[in-house]
Amino acid sequence: MTAPLADTLLKLAIDAGVTVTTAESCTGGMVAAAITDVAGSSSMFERGFVTYSNAAKVEMLGVSPETLEAHGAVSEEVAREMAQGALRAAKAAVAVSISGIAGPGGSEFKPEGRVCFGLATDARIESKTIEFGALGRANVRLAARDEALSFLIAALRELQV
Repeated sequence: MTAPLADTLLKLAIDAGVTVTTAESCTGGMVAAAITDVAGSSSMFERGFVTYSNAAKVEMLGVSPETLEAHGAVSEEVAREMAQGALRAAKAAVAVSISGIAGPGGSEFKPEGRVCFGLATDARIESKTIEFGALGRANVRLAARDEALSFLIAALRELQV
C-alpha cells in the first residue's frame, strides 16, 4: 500500500512546488523511508526527524517540557508541537508528526494502538488521534505510517485548491 501513497505524495508535492518533512516517534523513520523509497523524492523531501525519546523531542523539535509533563508524549498536544518544530527546523511547507503506543503494552488511559498525529503548515496546525487497537507492534507501525502519508496527501490536495 505504501508505494501508491508515496507516489501520490511525490506527485502532489512536486506539482505544488513544496517540500514536506516528518517528525516520527513510534514509527522510527518509516514514513521518511516510504517517501525516500520513491525515485525523485529528493525534490520534495530534504529531511525528517526521528525523536523517540522525550529529550529528543525537546532538543530537536522544541517540544515544551511542560507540554510533555502535562499531557505525555502520546498526545495531540505533543503531536502538534512536534509538527510545528519539524516545519520550522526543515523549512518545509508541510510537516507530519506521529507519536503513539505501538505495543506491546499500554495502559487503561493510553492503550496499545493509540497513535496521535500532527500536521503543520504555515497557515494551520491540526491533530488527530486514531485507535488502531492491539494489532501488534508491526501492524500498528505500518498503519500509522500509511495514515501519516494519507494526512500529508490530504494537506497537499488542499494546497492545490
